[in-house]
Amino acid sequence: MTRFAIALLAATALAGAAGAKTLTVTPGPDAQERIQTALLDAKPGDVVELAAGRYDLTDGLSLDVDDVVVKGAGPDKTVLSFKGQKGAGEGLLVTSDRVTLRDFAVEDTKGDGLKSKGSDQISFINVRVEWTGGPKETNGAYGVYPVSSSNVLVDRTLVRGASDAGIYVGQSKNIVVKRSRAEFNVAGIEIENSMNADVFDNVVTRNTGGILVFDLPNLPVMGGHSHRVFRNQVVDNDTPNFAPKGNIVAGVPVGAGIMVMANRDVHVFENRIDGNQTAAVMLVSYTQKFDDKAYNPLPRDIVVRDNQLGRNAWDPQFSGGQVIKAMLGGKVPPIMWDGVTTHAQSPGVAKVRISDGPVLNLNLPAPGQVEAAKPAITPTVGDVHVAEPKAVVLPKTQADLGA
Repeated sequence: MTRFAIALLAATALAGAAGAKTLTVTPGPDAQERIQTALLDAKPGDVVELAAGRYDLTDGLSLDVDDVVVKGAGPDKTVLSFKGQKGAGEGLLVTSDRVTLRDFAVEDTKGDGLKSKGSDQISFINVRVEWTGGPKETNGAYGVYPVSSSNVLVDRTLVRGASDAGIYVGQSKNIVVKRSRAEFNVAGIEIENSMNADVFDNVVTRNTGGILVFDLPNLPVMGGHSHRVFRNQVVDNDTPNFAPKGNIVAGVPVGAGIMVMANRDVHVFENRIDGNQTAAVMLVSYTQKFDDKAYNPLPRDIVVRDNQLGRNAWDPQFSGGQVIKAMLGGKVPPIMWDGVTTHAQSPGVAKVRISDGPVLNLNLPAPGQVEAAKPAITPTVGDVHVAEPKAVVLPKTQADLGA
C-alpha cells in the first residue's frame, strides 16, 4: 500500500470519527423496528444508545457495522426482553469489527443471548444475560457467545440460566474473560477450540460445572492451547445438568469445578475452589468415538498449582466415580486425572504437573476405560517444567475499555 493510500485511509477514519453521532432509542411501541433501524443506520464511530426502560422484542437484532458502541443505562436499567420472541435465533448478533456492547441486559431469548461471529475486537462489558425462569432445558444455549472471533473481551458480565454455557468462547483467539459472574448455567465459563485465553477474577457458582477448557474434533478450528485460569472463585457448583440430550456438556458431572479436556498448555493456579462434589479439578481425555485424524484427545502440558482447595469430591458423579470411591475406602482426593499419557494420535507422552494434592490418578490405559482403572493417590504428579503461556494482550483501545 502506498503512503498516499495509507494517508487517505487515515483521513477517512478521522473524518468518520469527527462526524460520529449518538442514535438514541427509547422504550415504547415499535421498539423492535427502531432499535434495528438504528443498528442499520449507524456509521463507524457512532453510539447506539438504549435509554433506560424495558424493551419488549419479538425478533432478534443484528449489527454489521464496524466501530460501533451499543450502550444502555446499566444492566438493571436497560432491559431487552425477548420473552415474546417468535424465532429461535439469538438476541443480538454482531458480525462486524471493533464493536462494544455494554451496560444493558438481555432476557429470555429463544436462542443465544449476545453473539459475535467473525468479529475482531469484540467487547462485552457490564452486560447481563438471563433466563428469568431459572435453569431449564428449553433455555437458550449460550449467554455471551463470541465464536470465530479475535481479541475478545468479556468484563463484568453476569449470565444466568444458559442450557449450555453462560460465557462461551469458541474457535477464537486472544481472549480475556475477567471480573464476571456465571451462575445457574450448565457450564459457567467455557473456552472451546480456542487459543490464548486468560480467565481470571471471575465468580463461577451454582452451575453444573464451573470452568471448562475443551477441545473437540471435526470443527473448523482445532488444537486449542495456551490458556491461564487463575484467581477465580469456583464454588458450590451444584445445579443438576439440564442440557438437552446429545449436547457435549450433557456429560458434565454435577460439581465439576474446573475441567480440562483434550487441550494443551493450560495452567490452573491461584483459584479458590470449594464446595464442588465431583472434583476441584478434573483433567480428562475426550472419550467419544471420532474419525478426525488431526485430533488429539488427551490433555497435555497441563499445570495445576497454588490453588486454595476447600471441601470437594465428596460425592463424585463422573462415570465409575462411586466404584472408585468405594475402592479408595470412601474418600476421594480433590483433583482427578484420568492418567492417560499416550494415544495413537498423540505424539510423545502427555505431560502433567500437579503440585496441589492429594491427587487421584485413575491410570486408565485409554480414554474412557474406567472399568480398567487402577486408581492411585499421590501427593503430587510430575516434576517436568511446563512454561506458562504469556499473558494475553489486547489492542490498547480495547484494553482501556476494561480498565
